[in-house]
Amino acid sequence: MIRSEPANTLFWRTAMIVLAVTLVAFHLGLIFSGLVPNLVSRPLHLALALPWIFIFAGGGAIRRASGALFCAAGVAACLWVAVNQSALSDQYGFLEGNFQRVIAVVLLVTVLEGARRVIGWPLPIVAALALAYGLFGQYIPGEFGHSGTPVASFLGTLTIAEGGIWGSLTGVSVNVVAIFVIFGAVLNAGEAGQGFMNVAAAAAGRLKGGAAKVSVLSSALFGSISGSASANVASTGAITLPAMTRLGYPKRLAGAVEAVASSGGQIMPPLMGAGAFVMVELTRVPYTQIMAAALLPAVLYFFAVWVGINAYARRFDLASVAREDQPRLRQVAITSAFFLVPFLVLLHGMFVANYTPQYAACMAILAGFVLLFFNARGTFDPREILRRMEEAFLNAARQVSVIAAIIICASIIIGVLAITGLGVKITSLILSGSGGYLWPSLFLTALACLVLGMEVPTTAAYVICVSVAGPALMQQGLEPLQAHLFVFWFALLSTITPPVCGAVFIAAGMVGENWLKVAMTAMALGIGLYVIPLAMIANPSVIQLSTAPIAAVASAVKIGAGLGLVSFGIIGYRKPWKRLLSAGAGLALIFVGGNLI
Repeated sequence: MIRSEPANTLFWRTAMIVLAVTLVAFHLGLIFSGLVPNLVSRPLHLALALPWIFIFAGGGAIRRASGALFCAAGVAACLWVAVNQSALSDQYGFLEGNFQRVIAVVLLVTVLEGARRVIGWPLPIVAALALAYGLFGQYIPGEFGHSGTPVASFLGTLTIAEGGIWGSLTGVSVNVVAIFVIFGAVLNAGEAGQGFMNVAAAAAGRLKGGAAKVSVLSSALFGSISGSASANVASTGAITLPAMTRLGYPKRLAGAVEAVASSGGQIMPPLMGAGAFVMVELTRVPYTQIMAAALLPAVLYFFAVWVGINAYARRFDLASVAREDQPRLRQVAITSAFFLVPFLVLLHGMFVANYTPQYAACMAILAGFVLLFFNARGTFDPREILRRMEEAFLNAARQVSVIAAIIICASIIIGVLAITGLGVKITSLILSGSGGYLWPSLFLTALACLVLGMEVPTTAAYVICVSVAGPALMQQGLEPLQAHLFVFWFALLSTITPPVCGAVFIAAGMVGENWLKVAMTAMALGIGLYVIPLAMIANPSVIQLSTAPIAAVASAVKIGAGLGLVSFGIIGYRKPWKRLLSAGAGLALIFVGGNLI
């Protein structure tokens, strides 16, 4: 006898599924239906995300009640903007009457509170300070004050025009990020994740230190669609961490391997933690070119981790994965189809059929959705199919909503920087503080990225830092893509760098080890994260794979050789003089003759 669910549980589950299907259908429909006005699609995007932020996120009675109020007010304000978009476009961002001021305040407060509930206080505090600066900055003496903007114009530009929360970054979230997040959710609901693990185990399991190398490969593959270090640690780590500890790996090493490998998912195309799509909007560089530019540095990062694992394997005599635990060739071939087919559809759409990335991703989503009807066992299980579909829709809705909350909150900051001219002033400060030299500018930018990245997600830290530091770097001779990739990589530092290192915290908790020990090992293993951004500046051809492939590969080989010496030197030798000699030789190989020296 099947046990029926309580009425209230069944109601909420049904409501969640209906809203999740609506959210997915809306975003796919935008791609297939043609142009929809931005002041319609972007407010509806936020309206569909708000229930997942305020109602379905759980919590106590007070949190749920306040969440329902925020959700109702926010959805109503979003719908009002969408319905009145035609009239609002004639107001040119100037609020008319008290009612519109109330709408503006409701939208801004809802966005700030939504971001707070999703990722905590830091980003909303920065956004609130930006708003305060926009409203009261005219009272600040000196060059960092501004001339003042009428309140109706300031709030209106942020809330009823395309200069704030409905700006271009939100457009990226609506039209591109959401599609690729749905793609990842569909793949993860099926057997693609197991396919990644099987391919990695077959490729590296029998090597020395094989369990750690399986973690590296599977995290690189999984991270290419998840784009989240935390999600990567939680998913692949659930399999790789027990395998490593069972084979006698030190717990600090097992946790560090998973944290470092999972962090690399945010720099591995195609998703890159939504950063690639934001980069498209900010640089106006085609998505395929950004993917090509990011590919070799990402491969170099994982190569450096691989070399470090080899050094640890030599020190601790790390075992390979037992033969009986390695997947059979037939199993690898079958499960790999669950990610290869959608990936091939995606690549064919972008590079052969010349579809836009989002349209190609829609085709890949449909292919992945069809594969949810199949399993590696070759059986037909209706309940399993329904469970997979439910998981795909619910995870897609949750992830789209989280990214929407982050990007829309960051859009407030970007809007204020543009309205008040503060971004230009900070750029001038960086230029004057660096004395007009590139090296100090890079150092100041990297420090800002590290500090900001400790408290806000990578994508938000990248957006904020590149908005204020990017122009300074470009004025000193960097190409836009160089500057943006440099900032994006350093915004990722905080995933493994103390005192706030999210991926390390999760991995350390899962493996039961002191987080600081894991962090120290992770910093040694992840040395590429600190060196490669500078190497991209010193050897700019490494990011020119699409335009100068031979030069790009040659630079990658040079950087890879240097990274190998640095990584093995830090980890493989016990005597300090040997470490210094090896690491120094590696750094010289990377940088001598480059643009920095």
